[in-house]
Amino acid sequence: MKRKVTILIALILVLGLSIAGAQASGKKYVLKFNHVLTTQDPYHAAFLKWAEAVSARTNGNLKIEVFPSAQLGVEEDILEQIRQGAAVGQNTDAARLGQYVPGIAVMNGPYFVESLEEVQKLNTLPSVMKWKEELEKTQGFKILSFMWVQGFRQMVTNKPVRKPADLAGLRIRTPPAPIWQESIRAIGATPVAMAYGEMYSGLQTRAIDGVELSFTASASGKFQEVTKYACETKHILLINFEVISSKWFNALPAEYQKILEEECDKAGLEVSRRYLNELDPKNLEVLKAAGMTFIPESEIDMAAFRKAGDKAYEKLGILDVRDQVYKELGKKK
Repeated sequence: MKRKVTILIALILVLGLSIAGAQASGKKYVLKFNHVLTTQDPYHAAFLKWAEAVSARTNGNLKIEVFPSAQLGVEEDILEQIRQGAAVGQNTDAARLGQYVPGIAVMNGPYFVESLEEVQKLNTLPSVMKWKEELEKTQGFKILSFMWVQGFRQMVTNKPVRKPADLAGLRIRTPPAPIWQESIRAIGATPVAMAYGEMYSGLQTRAIDGVELSFTASASGKFQEVTKYACETKHILLINFEVISSKWFNALPAEYQKILEEECDKAGLEVSRRYLNELDPKNLEVLKAAGMTFIPESEIDMAAFRKAGDKAYEKLGILDVRDQVYKELGKKK
């Protein structure tokens, strides 16, 4: 009799846990995800695909609402909301995250990495794992993925650029983060902090002399209408980070956490490969067809640019950090 009672209690406990689990899985969660790009940019479609996959795998219980063109606010404001635990996300970069954990800024430095394969390897390195953990535990940021590589940044200007000296005196629009500013300054230009949505008018009024963007972003923003030269400097392979609140993330069921990260990586790698292998070459042709003069890598003093880029790491005191990552990566300086 005693044994039967024990078994009955055990069954009740299991049943109770099952019901509780079912109720937990049925709870609704909504993440509002912000990015500065237009609806025409391939990243927007990739974010929507990520949202669809997450919704499908959670039976609609975890939804991601995507807001393009900074509809929720400027990037810096959204990052602060994330730190406070808000259910919002942001497409950002290592430059901005470097303002919270300085070391990670190297991932946005000039000529840091040169392929998607190198980016994938970064995710397993001790230094990078340490930065991710620090961002989560001390700053409130959960990095879902940084497998979102938005192509090479190129100089899109009204003057031909073949060597660092050609950038002397040119005002190039650049995000306000220190590593980004110093990177552009190191390779010869004068960085000008300006919101993404103000670049077109800035070029029209000559407030700036050029921008540094991928060929895809340049065509999407129609900068071929207000610039003359597309210069293949490849000065930054832009690694994007999809970040949300660690507090909000940790409150999700473990299964949903896994789904959110897995689908983010999957969508990111897919659009990154398209960016590098298909979209950038295709959009370069769009720029050329619009009358822009293309200056290919073969006509640019890449060795001089790489050497000049070292000054950015030195200026910010992270040259040794970069060299440590290179050691872990097995990459030569």
